[in-house]
Amino acid sequence: MNSALNKQVHQVTKVFTDLSWHEISQHIFSRLLLIMATILLFFILLWLGRLIIDHLFAESNHVKFLKSSNRIATIHALTLNIYRYTCYFFLLYAILSEIGVPVGTLIAGAGIFSIALGLGAQGFVSDMVTGFFILLEQQLDVGDVVEVDSIKGTVTALGLRTTQITSSDGTLNYIPNRNITTVQNFSRNNMVANVDIRISAKAPLEKITNIISEENKKLVVNIPELRSTPIIVGPVNVGGQLVFRVTITTQNGAQDKIASQFLSDYLKALRKDNIPLGWDSNPITHQQN
Repeated sequence: MNSALNKQVHQVTKVFTDLSWHEISQHIFSRLLLIMATILLFFILLWLGRLIIDHLFAESNHVKFLKSSNRIATIHALTLNIYRYTCYFFLLYAILSEIGVPVGTLIAGAGIFSIALGLGAQGFVSDMVTGFFILLEQQLDVGDVVEVDSIKGTVTALGLRTTQITSSDGTLNYIPNRNITTVQNFSRNNMVANVDIRISAKAPLEKITNIISEENKKLVVNIPELRSTPIIVGPVNVGGQLVFRVTITTQNGAQDKIASQFLSDYLKALRKDNIPLGWDSNPITHQQN
């Protein structure tokens, strides 16, 4: 038994001794150099591609058919994403081929989508399909103010896999496209805001109407974002509180700023004429539809 064991050890030792370690090290070194050169070429191509794409989209004459600047930004970001994913795919293909993995045979035998599904990438495929239809139907554009489920903010990036929404407090939300079911887009149509002035039950309504009408004439001239003449609704009951309501229609995105300006001017004019306001410590609110 000892002689047989010694014989096996001698055979294993002879195998390792007969190996050409110099050739093996040269082969490994050449492969590493080839992989490093491939990665370097990949980054050069990625940089050049981004430069060309940015230049093309910077030339407005090439993208006039898109009309909206938000749409241009969306297609720009999507083009960069597609180019980056394509480069990554070919980089992975090249590296696997260089280390001897028969990638071509695998793809020919199973197909790209079969491999993706076999690796558990059903969610990735679902993200891409959903993202494609979101872009095709123009549900979202970069720069739009939207609410997706409970997340409200500005769309900062649209990709084939995820959509990025920045909340008002600066939080950057990454939402997989397959999770986007209901979208509220606040940037497509004109927005309506209710300006509610809390008043006392003894307030002279007719005088309030006249004061607000005069203020509206001054404000309409100086606010180009208004889309129609303010509508004086009059006294309404909001949560048990008597308020005097004025409805304004503005360009999307400007409703909060303009409503605040209207409220400020209304308040100054009403107090100047000593109109009694309700809850004087916190007399004014505004609501948005």
